[in-house]
Amino acid sequence: MNKYVNREISWLDFNARVLQEAADSSVPLLERMRFLGIFSNNLDEFFQVRYATVKRVAQSDTTGKIHFGGVNASKLLKEITQKVIQFQKESLDILQGIEMELKKEGIFFINEKEVLLEHQDFLKDYFMEKVNPALGTIILSENQVQDFSDSMAFLVVKMTSESHAKYAIIEIPKQLDRFVVLPKLGDKQYIMLLDDLIRFHLNMIFSFFNYRHIEAHMMKISRDAELDMDDDVSKSYVNKIMESVRDRILGDPVRLVYDKNIAEDTLQMVMRKLQIDSADSLIPGGRYHRRGDYMNFPDLNRMDLTYPALEPLPVRELSLDSSILSALDEKDHLIHTPYHSFSYVVKILREAALDPEVKTIKITLYRLSKISNVINSLINAAKNGKKVLVQIELQARFDEKNNINHTAQLEAAGIQTIFGVPGLKVHAKICVIEKIIDGKRKRYGFISTGNFNESNAKVYTDFTLFTSNPKILKEVDQVFSFLEIHYRLKKYKHLIVSPHYTKRKLLKLIDAEIQNAQKGKPSGIRLKINSITNHKIIDKLYEASNAGVRIQMIVRGVCCLIPGLKGMSENIEVISIVDRFLEHPRLYIFENGGHPKVYLSSADFMTRNIENRVEVAAPIYDSELQQEIMDIFSISWNDTVKARVINQSPQNALRQNSHSKIRSQWTTYDYYKKKITENED
Repeated sequence: MNKYVNREISWLDFNARVLQEAADSSVPLLERMRFLGIFSNNLDEFFQVRYATVKRVAQSDTTGKIHFGGVNASKLLKEITQKVIQFQKESLDILQGIEMELKKEGIFFINEKEVLLEHQDFLKDYFMEKVNPALGTIILSENQVQDFSDSMAFLVVKMTSESHAKYAIIEIPKQLDRFVVLPKLGDKQYIMLLDDLIRFHLNMIFSFFNYRHIEAHMMKISRDAELDMDDDVSKSYVNKIMESVRDRILGDPVRLVYDKNIAEDTLQMVMRKLQIDSADSLIPGGRYHRRGDYMNFPDLNRMDLTYPALEPLPVRELSLDSSILSALDEKDHLIHTPYHSFSYVVKILREAALDPEVKTIKITLYRLSKISNVINSLINAAKNGKKVLVQIELQARFDEKNNINHTAQLEAAGIQTIFGVPGLKVHAKICVIEKIIDGKRKRYGFISTGNFNESNAKVYTDFTLFTSNPKILKEVDQVFSFLEIHYRLKKYKHLIVSPHYTKRKLLKLIDAEIQNAQKGKPSGIRLKINSITNHKIIDKLYEASNAGVRIQMIVRGVCCLIPGLKGMSENIEVISIVDRFLEHPRLYIFENGGHPKVYLSSADFMTRNIENRVEVAAPIYDSELQQEIMDIFSISWNDTVKARVINQSPQNALRQNSHSKIRSQWTTYDYYKKKITENED
C-alpha cells in the first residue's frame, strides 16, 4: 500500500481543480475564460520547473535507482504526458463550450477566414501600425541552424512552390494584446486572436516569395527554467542572476505543443531545429496555444459576465485616516486580503517613513508588483533619513528581472540591500520598524503569509499580523541579524524559523497532540496550507491519526498525504478549495489540551520550505485574533460549494451538502461585514 501520492501527479490533480472552475457553468463566462488561462499558465510553469527536474533525473546515470514517490522517473514522464494530453483535450472542449455560450451573449470569435468586409480596413490599419513593426520573422533553412530560442509561442509558416517547400517562423509578440477587440456591429461584439490577425496578413508579409500555397500553424515550446549559476567569484551576485536569466531562454526544451493538423514534414522539421528527443513531451493540441493569455481576457464592458466587484472592508479599530503605529500600542491587528485592503501595509510603511521617531525599517521582499508602492514607501523613508535594510530575493522564480530592477531603485536611493544566505531562498514575509522614544527603543512590525505585492493582494487570500509585541519583534529582528551575519544562529521562544528549527518544532507540536489524545485531553490539528510533501511530517501526522488525534487539512495544491485509510490515516480529512480568489494563507492550529496554539506562517509543509529556505511562523497571542483565525478556518472547512475532496476516489469530487450551501469566500466576506456592524453597535 502506497503511503504517499507522487508530488508531480498531485500537482496535476490540483491543476485539474482549476480546470473544473473553467468548466463550471455557475461561474461567470468571462471568469471561466480566465480560469482556462490560469490552468494553461500553471501548466507552462509545471513543465519549465517540475517536468524539467524529472527529465534531468531520467537522463542521469542513476535513473534506475531514483524514484519519485515510488515511480521511476522515465515512467513518470510518460504518465505526465498522458495526463496532460487528456487535460489538453478537456480544456479545448471547455473552451469551445464557452465560445458557444458567448455567441448567445452576442460575442463572437472570428478567424482569418471569417473576417467581415466592415472590419477589413480596421484590421489592416491595426496590423500595419501595431503588429507588423513588432513581428520577429525568421526564414528557416535545412542547412543552417537558426536560433529562435526566445520564442515560447510561434507560428510555423510553410510556403509551397512547384519544386519545394520553404519554412519560416513568426514569433507572437509578447508585448501586444493577444485579443484584438474589433468595432461592434450593432449588438454584436467581435474578437480576433492576434495569431489569426497575423494569418490574415501572411500574403503581405511574404509577398516577395513565389509560392503557390501558404499555411501557418501554432506551436508552443516550454524550456527548462532552472538557473545555471556561474561560479566566477569576480562577478557580483546580481550579475550572476542576470546572466542566468538570460541563459534560461537557451534551456533544454521539455515540451512541444503543436497543432494536431500540422503537416508531418513541418512538425519533423521543427523537432530537428529544436533538437526534440524522445524524452521530451510532445502534446498534440488545437489551433491555438499560449492560453495563459486568457488570464487577461478583456471584460468587454460586460460586467454581467464577470464576478461582481467586491470592495475591501475596513478593519475594525484600525483606520487608514489615523496612525497605525499608535493603534498598535493598544493591541495587535489582523488584515485579511482581499477582504481587507493591502493599503494598510502601505500605510504603515508611509507612516514610518515620515515619523521623526522612526529610525530604522527592515523588511524582506520576495515578489513585488512592477510598480510597487512598497518600494516607493521605502525610498521615501530613506529620503527622510531613516536607515532602511531590505532583504530582496533575487531568485524568486520568474520574478528575477523584476526584483533586479527594484534592487537598482533601492540602491540608487541609498538603501542597504542584502541577498540572504548562500544556498537558501528567503521566503519569510516580515518587517520590523524601530522607534527611539525618550532614548528607549520601541519596535513595531508585521508578519504575513503572503508577499508584499499590491497586485496579488487583490486576488490572493492572505493574513498579515500587525503587532508591537516586544517579544515577537525582538525575534523578528534576530532573523534579520541572521540574514546579515549567517554564522550567528539565534534561538527563538516564540517564532518558528526555517531552516534550523521548523521541522523539529512542528514534530514537537504534533507529538504534544498525540500525548494529549493518549491522556484523554482535548487534542486536534487544523492546517490550512498550500502544499504538503515532506514525508517525515506526513508520517508524524499518520502517527497522530493512529493515536486518535482528529486532523483537518485544507490543502490548496500539492498533497502527498493520503487521508482516510484504515490503520494509517482514518482520522485525517483533507479538502481543497478553488474559487474566485487564490487560497494562499498558511495557518497552523493545535488544540493544545483546550488552550489552542495558533500560528500564521510563510511556510508550507514542503522540504524546500522547512529545510532549504528562511521562513517565519508567528504565534497569535491575542485571544480575539486567535478566535478570528479559527472562525475563518471553520468557514472554509464547512464549504459545501467549492470544497473538493482530494486523494480519495473519485479524485477532486465536490463535497456537497443538500441541506446547506456555504461558499466560504462569500461567507468570509459576510463575516467581516458583520464585524464592522458589531463595532458600530
